Amino acid sequence: MIRHRIALVVSLSCLWGGDAAAQSTGTTVVPAENVRYDYAQVMRVTPVYQTLRATAMEERCDPPAGEDDESRFSRVVDRVKNALAREERKRRTCKQVPVEREYRRPIAYDVDYVYRGVKFRSRLAEDPGNRLRIRVSVTPVPR
Repeated sequence: MIRHRIALVVSLSCLWGGDAAAQSTGTTVVPAENVRYDYAQVMRVTPVYQTLRATAMEERCDPPAGEDDESRFSRVVDRVKNALAREERKRRTCKQVPVEREYRRPIAYDVDYVYRGVKFRSRLAEDPGNRLRIRVSVTPVPR
């Protein structure tokens, strides 16, 4: 118990002596930051998109020769015949063709919000909804 009291007194005297030493050497002491959390009203959320392009190979086939000239009825009759008789179908010419596709995905959100009558804008990773939790910090400015 006595050891703890002595250690406490020695610690406190070092702290007080340290402040005096800091003042005498001209070092600046930075005060601790005062932090609290509050909510701001979200006014507008605008998604920021990333556009991705991808090329895939797809098979494209030309219609069999003469199929364009046939009537719809004759094509149905031919399909039924082929299914029943298991005849070989007319050959189509097919080839691989590159097809480019474009995808858009949101990567961030530009958020306009108001806190105590002052408008702010931040880019966030997620859509915050109608209110945004913010960190409010107050620190005095040294002269």
